Amino acid sequence: MPHQTKNFLMLHFVEFKKFYGNYPALSIADFNIEPGIYWIKGVNGSGKSTLLKSISGILAFNGDIILEGGISIKKQPVAYRKLVNFAEAEPLFPEFLTGMEMVKLFASAKDAPAGQELHFIESMKMHSYIDRPIGTYSSGMLKKLSLVLAFLGSPKLILLDEPLITIDTESLKILYSWIREQHDQGVSFMLSSHQALDVDERLDAGELLVENQTLQFTR
Repeated sequence: MPHQTKNFLMLHFVEFKKFYGNYPALSIADFNIEPGIYWIKGVNGSGKSTLLKSISGILAFNGDIILEGGISIKKQPVAYRKLVNFAEAEPLFPEFLTGMEMVKLFASAKDAPAGQELHFIESMKMHSYIDRPIGTYSSGMLKKLSLVLAFLGSPKLILLDEPLITIDTESLKILYSWIREQHDQGVSFMLSSHQALDVDERLDAGELLVENQTLQFTR
């Protein structure tokens, strides 16, 4: 089947299957996702994190995922990972590194423009602790750091797993503003959450329903 042009296709799943041992955790035979902002709904254990980690390249799986009509995670893994960023629900980083050292590592890996990180660090008000060892961070500080890392570089797709937890209301508003800014520049988003997104923030989010006819989630 020919792939659609990148102007109309963000992701294409090709015979995607994820197993944990012999357990079939997730199966998506053939599915296209257009550019946009998507909210992935589902209860604990339904496969939300597995899906996002697979798309990001953290988890191995059978089949393939094609980004923007031509970049395969299997055939062009380096190019693919440069364009897909991911923030975990409960991030873990080397405790001996400082937050800024972690930012610099990610910025280098993602070929981020010089000084790009300053905007995100400043708006999240992280200056007072960004140079401290990560081992001293609270869960909220870790969450902010993981979000900053997810926005570095020139991604085409940003994956946010449970972005609404361990983050204060003011910081959440800042995150929403980042999403709006990046989406206006052509970046797509996939967010998973147990909680409803705040429609008052006008994210204009699409909804990727976890249903049998759309995505096959096996519990």
